[in-house]
Amino acid sequence: DEAWRNGNPAKLSDLSDESDYLRYAALNNAGLKAALEQWKMAVEQVPQARALPDPQMQYGYFTRQSDMQMNQMVSFMQMFPWFGKIDARTEAAVKSAEAAYQMYQSARLELFREVKEGFYEYAYLAKAIEIAMENLELLKHLEEVVRTKYTTTAAGQPDMIRAQMELAKLEYVLRSVEQLRKPTVSKLNKALTLPEDTNLPWPKVEPFEAAPLEYDRLVSMLRRKNPELAGLGSEAMAARSRIELAKKNFYPDIGVGVEWTEFERSGGMSGRDSVAVMFQMNLPLWRDSYSASERQAQAAAMSIEQEKTNTENTLLTKAAQSYYDYNDSIRRIRLYRDSLIPKAEELLRTSETAYLAGTIDFLSLIDSQRLLLEYNLSYHRALADNRQKLAELEMLVGSEL
Repeated sequence: DEAWRNGNPAKLSDLSDESDYLRYAALNNAGLKAALEQWKMAVEQVPQARALPDPQMQYGYFTRQSDMQMNQMVSFMQMFPWFGKIDARTEAAVKSAEAAYQMYQSARLELFREVKEGFYEYAYLAKAIEIAMENLELLKHLEEVVRTKYTTTAAGQPDMIRAQMELAKLEYVLRSVEQLRKPTVSKLNKALTLPEDTNLPWPKVEPFEAAPLEYDRLVSMLRRKNPELAGLGSEAMAARSRIELAKKNFYPDIGVGVEWTEFERSGGMSGRDSVAVMFQMNLPLWRDSYSASERQAQAAAMSIEQEKTNTENTLLTKAAQSYYDYNDSIRRIRLYRDSLIPKAEELLRTSETAYLAGTIDFLSLIDSQRLLLEYNLSYHRALADNRQKLAELEMLVGSEL
């Protein structure tokens, strides 16, 4: 825990679970760090927008004096934007900073989805290898069953050959699955910002019970909490503030200042220094330019509103598909766990007994073994799919479910 707080997490090990991977990614992912710096940049715009223009100072020295015998002059002038300009400018900067924060949150959720997807794909691969190895041992056992019958001349040479062929095929499948480890780890390394050739240990997966989710609740959460939508909402408010700022351009900025002039006091002259209060303003004459600026700001606001509507529709479409896939994975999990796998195990046991008794042929025995292998792999595929779809839904709704 101390390592995590100091931003220097310990290395991932075979005891590391999903939360360890997420924390590691949050502290190390380069893309998330870039989004964080973008947010910091936007925050620093706020004090700049709130500030007045720098005051102006002028200094003059009279190299050739007039009859007024003036030596030098100093003036200061501070410009003040028209009423409401600073407020509109500041509000636009604040909302842009809020949008940048939401984009950071969106990048964080997307990163977590990517890590979870890679984590559970890696966990499925580990389970697929384990199942393949178990089936390899099972086939070796079936080969011994055939060999026993063959030595007693109850089984023919073809059964022995078929058993050896099935063993060779399963050994090939096992090697192929093992070769998937490198590309699977490579995707996970990218999310964790680890070197591409880092060999991560097999992940630790906690027991997980899939539960149905309410679609209406998901839609409500998506509209309220999705950071991408929230970011576009903040951008829309910033755009409206820029419209107000553009309207203020039709009014002048006002300057107030003071000027001090020193007069010559030598040669019997006793002129007094002068102090003048000055007033200055710009003249907003080029109104076509200001009108164009206002129309530009309005178009930008409308563009953001339309983008927000389009994004919301796209997210709702993704949520609907992910919701279906999530519930479909639950149905598959229950089908394989509660029905198909127990029946396939029973079928294999009875088939082995029947084969030894000579009531079925070897192909039927092999088919029952293949069926058990297929159902076991499909069950763990459904588990991985369920967790990956849950991660996708969590990214869409902006919250853990």
